[in-house]
Amino acid sequence: MSEREEKTEKKNTEASNGMTEKKPGFWHNFFGHLRTINNHKRLVRRRCFKMGLYRQGLMHDLSKYSFIEFFTGVKYYRGYRSPIGVEREEKGYSYAWLHHKSHNKHHLDYWVDFKMEKGAPGLVGVPMPDRYIAEMVADRLSACENYHKEKYTQADAYEYYINNSKERSIIHPQTEEKLIRLLEMVKDEGEEATFKYIRENLKTGL
Repeated sequence: MSEREEKTEKKNTEASNGMTEKKPGFWHNFFGHLRTINNHKRLVRRRCFKMGLYRQGLMHDLSKYSFIEFFTGVKYYRGYRSPIGVEREEKGYSYAWLHHKSHNKHHLDYWVDFKMEKGAPGLVGVPMPDRYIAEMVADRLSACENYHKEKYTQADAYEYYINNSKERSIIHPQTEEKLIRLLEMVKDEGEEATFKYIRENLKTGL
């Protein structure tokens, strides 16, 4: 029996025994993704309001409802991780992410430009305004809570950045120092103490 015939026989056997896994359909992904982004916005809004960032809390991630971002999210929806990562694994890049990062100032990738030194090609991070660093903190905490659910801890965002993002990020040193310090503060002192610190120091500088 050929390999192809073996696969066909195995598939038929599984189907007859009720073992074939039914792939989630369009509407399952549509409403699942919609719930995910709505819940993420709710979590970010709550955190931003505690920092005094009311407008940013309301306007956060509105581009996720655009056609390119929303329906890419539906197509690659998994429920336990970002569809952007799934799209990137399949294509080698994520068009939805390219759109998203160029429309949202709370992402590190928005604050990237070409180096100005002659003979030094490449990209460099530029300083990120404190109000967007604060929104980024809310975004990272909320993303972890949204996907980790009941397993979420206040150390998750700090550990994810240190273990998964730090070496890959193009970020200005000043921005990185503030981001790590604030995420570490959440880990060690809790969200409420960190949000109070941000709210009291946002105008004078974090």
